Amino acid sequence: MGSHTGLAIPPALEMAMAATPILAVSDRQAVNELAEHGRLRHYRRGTYLFHQGDDASEVFFLWRGRVEVSSISSTGHRVLHTTLDHPQFFGELGVLGEQPRSATAVALEDSSIWVVPGGAFLDFLARHSGAARGLLRALAAQIQAHESFVEDLLYLDLKGRVAKRLLQLVSPSLQELPADGTALPSIVTHADLASLCGGSRENVTRILSDLQRRGLVTKDGRRYVLRKVSSLAHLAGL
Repeated sequence: MGSHTGLAIPPALEMAMAATPILAVSDRQAVNELAEHGRLRHYRRGTYLFHQGDDASEVFFLWRGRVEVSSISSTGHRVLHTTLDHPQFFGELGVLGEQPRSATAVALEDSSIWVVPGGAFLDFLARHSGAARGLLRALAAQIQAHESFVEDLLYLDLKGRVAKRLLQLVSPSLQELPADGTALPSIVTHADLASLCGGSRENVTRILSDLQRRGLVTKDGRRYVLRKVSSLAHLAGL
């Protein structure tokens, strides 16, 4: 279980919240108002924040640590959605849609997470139109990402999708490609990549072995390092 704290919200947490797309245009007083409605919780590595199918009664903000979001498909396969490793809101979709959790969230390392009741979050959005517009922009970006994934399934082969996902794990928008030698920020398994790319683990393993043989990627411990970004971008059709 996560541990609670009733202490005042740290200023550094408020600053991190203010830097997100949702609150970027909100003034300091508005950010403080929202922050004070929530509580800071500390989750140990391996602790579940919520499970797929749970009631969505809270909104979360990752301040420090890493959180993995995944689900179990109708066929019983585990599907990795994302790994959160920088300050951001999450879990708001279920609250907005009054729907059960569509995925499970677990702390990959000791994490500090701010949690606010869903009702307080919705009331805040009703009072602050700038934050509501920021949330709509963030949701629009998520929809565009899903549409891009469907397009990739239609027009990119699996090797191209693997190359693109490797680049996106370092530079999500792909507007600026990373430098050669950039390491992935978190440990990504072959099964994780298969989930992200819409392929089988066996085929993804073969592709990664080929990329390593060609020197496009290497491994530093358990993390992948992108050695030839331009070549990966070419495979990804960028």
